[in-house]
Amino acid sequence: MSPAETDDRLRVALVHERIDLGALYAAMGDPGAGAVLAFAGVVRDSKNGRRVLRLEYEAYESMAAKALERIGKEVLARWPVRRVVLVHRVGMLQVGETSVAILVATAHRAPGFEALRHAIEVLKKDVPIWKKEHFEDGEVWVQEGS
Repeated sequence: MSPAETDDRLRVALVHERIDLGALYAAMGDPGAGAVLAFAGVVRDSKNGRRVLRLEYEAYESMAAKALERIGKEVLARWPVRRVVLVHRVGMLQVGETSVAILVATAHRAPGFEALRHAIEVLKKDVPIWKKEHFEDGEVWVQEGS
């Protein structure tokens, strides 16, 4: 994962390997941060009464990376956030694996929670990443925001 070119407080990435939340959290160190907050989206084992076997994510990678960077810059501009990381995994994921991680370091928790919620909601709506759910009895591409 490389820092965004214009701001070393921002890191974004699309990855094909497992997301290491511990490593991401460790990289958030900032002496002015009183809170490091994280959101992790994890593959669950069921949806609407159907057993989920795995998820598959595809992305328009160059466009998705730019969209993640735009979201991160917006978070830095709108809230008093000291650092932000947005990472999304692509490829095949098993139940229990992390598909998306967003972390923010901020002096106080309240703006951090607001920034996290905003980031995941905009990511789900605007970033060109598509999800296919694989069930015991079939598979389906999921509409945005699901």
